[in-house]
Amino acid sequence: MSALLHSLGRWCAQHAARVLALWLVVVAALGGLVGATGVNLSSAFTINDVESMEGLDVLANRLPQAAGTSEQVLFTAQDGDIEAHRATIDGFIDAAGALEGVAAVTHPFGSEADTTTATPASSSTVSDDGAHVLAQVQADASIGSLTSGAGTGAAQRLSADLADLIETTRAADPGLAIQSSGTIGATVSLGIGPQELVGVVIAFVVLLLTFGSVLVAGAPLVAAFFGVATGMLGILAVANTIDVNSVTPVLAVMIGLAVGIDYALFIISRAREYLAGGVSGADAAGRATATAGSAVVFAGTTVIVALCGLAVARIPFLTTMGIASAAVVACAVLVSLTVVPALIGLLGERLRPRRRAARSTSSRPGAATRWVRGVTRHPWLSIAAVVALLAVAAVPVTGLRLALTDNGFEPKGTQARDTYDAIAEAYGDGYNSPIIVIADITTSTDPLGVVEDLSQRLEAIDGVDDVAMATPNQDATLALVQIRPTHGQADERTEAVVHTIRDRAAQWQEELGTTHLMVTGQTAVAIDVAESLNSALLPFGLVVVGLSLLLLMVVFRSLAVPVTATLGYLGSLAAGMGVAGAVFGWGWLADPLGVTKVGAVISFMPVIVMGVLFGLAMDYEVFLVSRMREEWIHGGGPAAVAAGRHDEARAISQRAVETGFTGSATVVGAAAVIMTAVFAGFIPAELVQIKPIAIALTVGIAVDAFVVRMTLIPALMSALGPRAWWLPRWLERQLPVIDVEGEGLARTLEHEAWTAEHGEVVLRADGVSATDADGAALAGLDLTLAPGEVALVRTSRSLSRRALAALVGGRLQPSGGVLVVGGHVLPDGTAAIQSVTTAVHAYDDPVDPRVRLVVVDDPGQRRWGRVARLAADGTAVIVTVGAEAPLAPPAGCDVEVTSLVDVDADGTAHLFRAPSRASDGPQTTTRPATEETEVHA
Repeated sequence: MSALLHSLGRWCAQHAARVLALWLVVVAALGGLVGATGVNLSSAFTINDVESMEGLDVLANRLPQAAGTSEQVLFTAQDGDIEAHRATIDGFIDAAGALEGVAAVTHPFGSEADTTTATPASSSTVSDDGAHVLAQVQADASIGSLTSGAGTGAAQRLSADLADLIETTRAADPGLAIQSSGTIGATVSLGIGPQELVGVVIAFVVLLLTFGSVLVAGAPLVAAFFGVATGMLGILAVANTIDVNSVTPVLAVMIGLAVGIDYALFIISRAREYLAGGVSGADAAGRATATAGSAVVFAGTTVIVALCGLAVARIPFLTTMGIASAAVVACAVLVSLTVVPALIGLLGERLRPRRRAARSTSSRPGAATRWVRGVTRHPWLSIAAVVALLAVAAVPVTGLRLALTDNGFEPKGTQARDTYDAIAEAYGDGYNSPIIVIADITTSTDPLGVVEDLSQRLEAIDGVDDVAMATPNQDATLALVQIRPTHGQADERTEAVVHTIRDRAAQWQEELGTTHLMVTGQTAVAIDVAESLNSALLPFGLVVVGLSLLLLMVVFRSLAVPVTATLGYLGSLAAGMGVAGAVFGWGWLADPLGVTKVGAVISFMPVIVMGVLFGLAMDYEVFLVSRMREEWIHGGGPAAVAAGRHDEARAISQRAVETGFTGSATVVGAAAVIMTAVFAGFIPAELVQIKPIAIALTVGIAVDAFVVRMTLIPALMSALGPRAWWLPRWLERQLPVIDVEGEGLARTLEHEAWTAEHGEVVLRADGVSATDADGAALAGLDLTLAPGEVALVRTSRSLSRRALAALVGGRLQPSGGVLVVGGHVLPDGTAAIQSVTTAVHAYDDPVDPRVRLVVVDDPGQRRWGRVARLAADGTAVIVTVGAEAPLAPPAGCDVEVTSLVDVDADGTAHLFRAPSRASDGPQTTTRPATEETEVHA
């Protein structure tokens, strides 16, 4: 992958104007599309296959008057006597009922059911102090329902008509105060304001301090703009065809800004290192894209997979939310791999770091070195301190309650919140959270009696304040009872009421002769959604933890690294959720953070935080520990372990931890500050669903970067020593190779330099060794083949012959040495190598024109002829034969063998000077491997 990214980055830098112009066209096109179609977001949280949603469908079909959106209107007599204003209120009720789009209006002073108009019966809502009454305006289902955004235009017209009627009523009776919830026709906004820019400003300041240049500091912000703009506009465009909740774009922007700036920061930082080394801007862009860009691809992929993993919950709006956010992250990755190299190429020399004055001769180490040495001096003490800190921070999570929040959690001063509070003060929270119970009474001979009996049973349940209405539908086949719980929608006691009704449903159906008794309505839907989200936490958590272990095991070829990284992630998650629990459960710092009501947070908050934090935590883990691993390998750690030099291996391990940490701590620290600032900028967001997510991620990222990755992980790596890098050989052979630090780039650049000196070849093997499940198959293979050349490999070991064919065919990875086939360096070019090599088993086996290297095993006279034809056509050929086979082609076969390799009984390969013709006879003079490249140059 790194070779491909190197080419991509260099091309984008060389064609910077074209790349930036293309992205601008994409953003402009999406912006034009959204401008033409408008913003069509939903405020609903829906779920499939639950009783409450099925009940809404029944209502829509059999009692549509009760299926539309309802709006509560509170009348308050300023003189304290609401009866004195009854005539005015009656006039409002009559006028509201005549409005287009209104299905029914409950009479606040109580009424009987009207079977001619299908108006349900309602009880009196005069408050205990006699100063208030509450009416409910029920919109027709055709202009929108509790869970649908359909009929938006009609709903807004009805909302305007209601507002006009309220103003007219106020003018007619100045002593009567009127408040409405504004539910009908409520507009859905993006919920993004200027306050979110505070995090971007902080990010710019951090970048300026890190790079010391306005131009360099601005480049990551420009890149993030392209990613966020493309992703955001794409979400808004898609929202015209599918339901997208209003929380989705805000969440996507929050994540996209954070990762977009961070990914650009990593690549630009690495490019400046290359520029400081004297390479050109285009080369620096290519190399940075291949190295840091490889890590960005891996980190971005983990975030994308984690966000798409939200589909595990099988909740449509949550799946849409995860996929939309993942799409924005994908845009951020794509921008990092194209726009960032283009900006590097465009800025060129202005990105090159200024040469600093010579440092003092003092050998005092830097801050990062002093920190890591302090942490690892007594590693177990550092580990204990971090674990204790994380445990204490996690305690408040016990106060965190998950629910689908209602208008009572909206910001104070909004119409919805003020009306909610006024109703709650006059009647109690339960009046804001009615629960609907329906039952099929088709077989009943006394529908009114059944409805009355059902309402009495419901009213007797602990936690039910009263029955708001009880009526059969117009054809007396469906009973509808609306109850008012004592407590609000997000209260666990209201949830208990819903469960009690469902638990007793079977018994009541038998006693009353009804069927299909269901609990539905907005409150029941909210409770069902919350419970489904809660039940999804465990499977999603298992997916995230399992993914973390697997991905890190593949990347670092270690057991300890993924285990410690995953445990650290869980600690960071616990700390972030704990702080959210302290704020929203215990009320700590609620006022300074703008939290106007505590007690519950939106139910999908934990899964969002888990997914996002997982990806970002793995990001920091990769950038820090990959540097440590690089120092461990290059420092000779594996060789010391293999030789049993344990003290030396431990010293190398400790040095690798220090050097790797020092080399990446500054950039990772800056990235963490930026990420924390961006998430903190969303804490004042208008959407109450975003605030707890922003708080949890702000704390979680800060804790993960500075407490876990930069304190706990170095301490653990130091305590474990060489054991941190251990992985069973059998397991290592099963794992794919992922190059996240661009190690393949070094091999590619080395081969380019080799080619410049020696010329193009089809095959280059320098000290190649291979091991498969049966043991050592091949060792020390040195061989080069130019187009049209033929190599003869002789061995008594069939294992070595199979291994050689698998190696050059890209089906087996070398365990040592350098192997290049068709210009592609293993392991990076595995897929490409498989397309340019093949094996010929019969004389007439077809060979694709793209093939540049053919392997022929144990050929007879006829297939030697095929070898001659292939060589004449410019194809390189490897012929493998047994130990007793002749050292040259058969007489009369016009094939020149340019190299002869003999593989002995232990798999070691020896390169010989080969005879050019069969008639020349065998030759056994050994040619040293060091001479081989000179002969073929």
